[in-house]
Parts: sequence; C-alpha cells; structure tokens
Amino acid sequence: MQKRLRIGWFSFTCCEDSTMVWIELMNRDFFKWKEQIEIRHARVLKKDNKLSNIDVAFVEGAITTDSDAKKLITIRKNSKKLVAIGACAITGMPAAQRNTFNEELKNEIEFLIKRFNQASRVRNVKEVVKVDDEVPGCPMDEKLFLNMLEKYLVEFGVVNVPDAH
Repeated sequence: MQKRLRIGWFSFTCCEDSTMVWIELMNRDFFKWKEQIEIRHARVLKKDNKLSNIDVAFVEGAITTDSDAKKLITIRKNSKKLVAIGACAITGMPAAQRNTFNEELKNEIEFLIKRFNQASRVRNVKEVVKVDDEVPGCPMDEKLFLNMLEKYLVEFGVVNVPDAH
C-alpha cells in the first residue's frame, strides 16, 4: 500500500468557512487525494476520529476557552506539523475583538463570558502552541492551501518533488 499523509482537520471558534473550502476541494480532488491522504481526524466528515499519529494537523479558528486550549495542546502533541488555517487561527480576529473592549463593555458581556466558560481573552493558535505554517484568508486562500498540502505530501515522502518545467 502506498504511503499516505495522515492529516487532521480541527475547527475552533470561527465561521468554518475554510472547512467549507476544504470540503469543496475534496469534492473536486477526492479521487486523487484518496491515494495520498489518510484523514485521521475530521469531525465534519466522520464519526470515528483518531487523535494520534497525525503528520499534519490543520487548525482553523480562534481559541476562546481554556478547554479548547487544552485540546489544541493535545493536537500539537499528536501531530508532527501544525498549520494555522485562516484569519481566526492566525490573528484571532474577529473573535478577539473582545480583547480590545473598554471596561464598560467588558462588564456588560461578563455574564456571557461566565455562562459559556470563555477564557478571559481570545488567543490565536500560535499563542497556545508552536505553529509550523499558516494559510491566511477568510476563507483560507485556496491556492496557498493547495501549495501547503503539496509541500507536505513531498516532505513526508508521499509524492516525489514535482518537476520544475
């Protein structure tokens, strides 16, 4: 059996627009990717997920709770590489807007922060764990994502280096 890139797709606080772009890319490239990629974890696609032995974890969204930060640390420990996907993961915005609220506004939303067990401030992914790469955009830049995926397919020995014609 051909070696495949073992990936995980994880989504935290965001609109999940990059997840939708990824699913649309799979609609287009599924038959090519099924020989190259093993999806170990992607709750949006499957019920039986494995959070172990992941080559590349793609993480979308801002980190708004302490429990999400703990999950992210676990993802990092179980992944050789971690890629922040989209603006929310890279900058924390727009969820991180509340980090800039004045005291009056912070007091006004305090009951929501408590009710939903939110952390005192919103963090981007690299504030919690080491990030190896980033794919910017909202939604993510499709071309940059495909380039990143190709990079890791080559790096992990799934495909040979593309010809430079």
